[in-house]
Amino acid sequence: MLKTLQILCLLGGFLVQQVAVGQDVTGKVTDADGTSIPGVNVLVEGTSKGTVTDIDGNYALTLSDGENVLVFSFVGYVTQRVEVGARQVINISLQEDIAQLDEVVVIGYGTLEEKDLISAITTVESDEIVKTPTSQAMQALQGKVAGLQVVSNGAPGASPTVRVRGIGTFQGNAGPLYVVDGMFFDNIDFLNTSDIETITVLKDASSTAIYGVRASNGVVLIETKSGSYEQEPQITYNGYYGIQNAQNVIQMANSEQFVQYINETGNPADISFIDNAFQRYGRSRINPNVPDVNTDWYDEVIQTAPIQNHTLTFSGGSERMRYSISGSYFDQDGLMRETRNSYRRINLRSKLEFDAADWLNVGGNIQLSGARQFVGEDAAWFRSYFAVPIIPKFDEQNTAATPNQLSNAQQIGYRGSQNPFYPLYYNDNRNNIGKVLGNFFLDFEILPGRLSFKTQLNYTYENINSRNIDFPYSDGQTEFLSGISRAHTTFLNTIWDNYLTYEELWDRHSLTAVLGYSFRNESFERVSARGEDLNVPVNRGQEELWYLRFGTINQDATGDAGGKLYGASYFGRLAYNFDDRYLLYATIRREGTNRIQDTWDWFPTVGAGWVLSSEDFFNVDAISFMKFRASWGRLGNDGITPALGAPEFTTVFLALNDIRVQGTQVVPVFDYVDSWEFTEEINLGLSARFLNDRMNLEMDYYIRDTEDAVINIDLPLIRDNVLRNLGEIRNQGIEVALNWSDEVGSDFRYNIGANFATLKNEVLSLGGQEYINAGSAEFRQRSIIGQPFQAFYGYETEGIFQTESQITNSGLTSEFIADNGLEPGDFIFRDQNGDGVIDDQDRVVLGSYLPELTYGFNFGVTWRNLSLSAAFQGQAGHEILNRKRGEIIFTTDTNIDAELANNLWRGEGTSNRYPSAAGLRKGYNQSMSDYYVESGSYFRIQNVRLSYNFLDAQLFGADMPETTLILTAERPLTVFDYNGFNPEVPSGIDRQTYPIPAIYTVGLNVKL
Repeated sequence: MLKTLQILCLLGGFLVQQVAVGQDVTGKVTDADGTSIPGVNVLVEGTSKGTVTDIDGNYALTLSDGENVLVFSFVGYVTQRVEVGARQVINISLQEDIAQLDEVVVIGYGTLEEKDLISAITTVESDEIVKTPTSQAMQALQGKVAGLQVVSNGAPGASPTVRVRGIGTFQGNAGPLYVVDGMFFDNIDFLNTSDIETITVLKDASSTAIYGVRASNGVVLIETKSGSYEQEPQITYNGYYGIQNAQNVIQMANSEQFVQYINETGNPADISFIDNAFQRYGRSRINPNVPDVNTDWYDEVIQTAPIQNHTLTFSGGSERMRYSISGSYFDQDGLMRETRNSYRRINLRSKLEFDAADWLNVGGNIQLSGARQFVGEDAAWFRSYFAVPIIPKFDEQNTAATPNQLSNAQQIGYRGSQNPFYPLYYNDNRNNIGKVLGNFFLDFEILPGRLSFKTQLNYTYENINSRNIDFPYSDGQTEFLSGISRAHTTFLNTIWDNYLTYEELWDRHSLTAVLGYSFRNESFERVSARGEDLNVPVNRGQEELWYLRFGTINQDATGDAGGKLYGASYFGRLAYNFDDRYLLYATIRREGTNRIQDTWDWFPTVGAGWVLSSEDFFNVDAISFMKFRASWGRLGNDGITPALGAPEFTTVFLALNDIRVQGTQVVPVFDYVDSWEFTEEINLGLSARFLNDRMNLEMDYYIRDTEDAVINIDLPLIRDNVLRNLGEIRNQGIEVALNWSDEVGSDFRYNIGANFATLKNEVLSLGGQEYINAGSAEFRQRSIIGQPFQAFYGYETEGIFQTESQITNSGLTSEFIADNGLEPGDFIFRDQNGDGVIDDQDRVVLGSYLPELTYGFNFGVTWRNLSLSAAFQGQAGHEILNRKRGEIIFTTDTNIDAELANNLWRGEGTSNRYPSAAGLRKGYNQSMSDYYVESGSYFRIQNVRLSYNFLDAQLFGADMPETTLILTAERPLTVFDYNGFNPEVPSGIDRQTYPIPAIYTVGLNVKL
């Protein structure tokens, strides 16, 4: 029996040993966002046994007896030690080791480690960019970068307005330079957001000066996605489908409100138009005092529209090669009914990099983009605001209207047809846009690890084929003939960059030097013509007939234009680091082009940084990193039209003593713009990390002065104006970005971030003039020394006159009161100089359309596979000119908005903001004033995103690929007081802007 027990014990021990030896452990390694990490080292502690994760982050190991601890390590991530125990599946989420990770930041002509930066640079990663459903990549940055203003545009395919640190030019291009994989662009409407790896915004002169005359308004660097070396082939699908809803639609006066308003004006003609509507359409059964028509024109015009985007990417790499190939389809319909109003784009992209030899790296990038954009006729928005509600969309009595019996307000007495469906039905505006971007580079390593030479050739071809067709129709009063306008524009752009990069490390010193040469060749050609009264039937169903040959060519509308630009540049950069404490940075570019008379000029910058936290005496536990930065730089702006005029001489004849005498007369009026606009900027900054790198802070203060700005100089004696390089404008402000991220336990992570930027825009010099006018005479804008650029200019109101005695005791002269027929219900304009008269001497600055404050904040939480993020943004301290209301100056027989109709002055105490109905039509009240200038401040929930990541899941018994389901709400709520669709108006003048929709999408990301 004892012997039997001994045998059983020995056998049991052997079996236990065999189980231990054969224990299999599998799992998956991801980052904090749930993305798989290939190449992670998985080592059995105390042994040399281990493996690496595959392309999907998966691993598998077999443990022997006594092996119970796994160590997971990967460059840039915190090493994790995990006890196995009895588990057979161990999934790990690695966290970035920010303290050890030297993040590489893309800068001009190279990269630099983040710790060595002394410039104001912000980088937005792909994960943030793709959260926004849009055709325009820059739209995804709204509220995310301090000092970057992005003004949305709701029209399909339309680019947003982008400004970096305000406006620094009077007449030139105020947008930034876009550099996509080394190629220069004025806009990036061809890019698919899913193809972008990073967007880096270079904000100060220190970071942008190496780009010379293209960089005075900031630079946006964009790197498209690449594959990875030693990466198994990966197929990724990323797409979404959603709907767009117009937000904050203006409520216009309905028929009852409109009739009340017209009766209160006391205008016999307008009252008779309402009587005519009674005769034509009958009386309302609900209220017999109004016509039996109550049309909400915005409701008729606006529709809910779909939006979708689909991207398929193939990427991977071997030991010596990496690649990324993608195709995408974007489709967005517009908010306008009864017309083609959409944007569709197909992109194909291929990016390849190959180590041809140990000393040679070659690569190329080709991107093809084809888009078709149908532009909705903006006149429909304008008409929708002004069309009276007492006419219907269709009118069966308007039998003379063809081919559709649309109503016509003229038939009840109004001056115009007003119906917004005329431009919708009878206009078709199409742009076919094709772009080809290609670049090829060779990177030679001359001295291994020290000296390299890179040559890169970039080429861009862009073709825009535009066609605008006007269909023939009758509105029952007038016959409108058909017409077609055609334009063909071609852009060619070639840039050839060559530069050496030298890197040296010795003792505690680090030096990087770049020396290079760049050549660019740009050209464009445009041919346009218009044909009228086409001699074939023209309608939407016969597009094959929409050609100029069927019409009579209008010679005055025929054009042929073009231009060619050559440029050459020499540039250099030095970046020096001593002991990770003291940093020096300098760049210089010598630029020359055939555009400006002063062909060549220098654009230098210098900067320094001090890493206080690296000093021996610095010992603050809460602060892990602190760096002070300072820089100065000089930039140029060539986005201006040069003019090298000179005095002209004309021959004149005079009669002297009845004899015809020939003479010569000097004409001194000519433009002379012989140099670039120059910008000098000082930037002071602070970069810091706190509390074990959980908190990150970036602060900058800048002063940017633009000198030699091109402005209009008035010539009073000649009563004309000329262009000269004599202006100066300043932008200054503070930018702050603060971010916090942390992990609670192994399943819950969260992050919070906020940023804000202030802006003070000020005109410093106008070439000896006190001001320069802009805008129209009726709605004046004025640039005044010491005031913002093109500020709104007019009268301040102090309320509404309530009684006759208030008018009598107002301090205004009796003559002025009598001449202007002042009565209760009229505006009280502030008499700034107290002379009893309201005149030009009483006009003041009423505000600027440039926001004094922009801000954004965000948060995100992740619990296991579920993630929720939200972003908010807003602006404050700027104004919008409500030009819609101001149009009453030009025509009075139109509708008004409901807010105005409900709050008109109707007797003492009823309103101290809006005049009476009769007062609206009085010239005195129609003067440019702060009545038309409203606050543009707003707060917006920019983006809400909910996602669930299916890891190690099964579907119908089969393993699912890594799949993420995403729900997104873009701009679901905007809070503002402005009387308009939205408070985002690029020029600050709202005559009628395209609604900016809220977008709700469901998306899917699948990795195979």
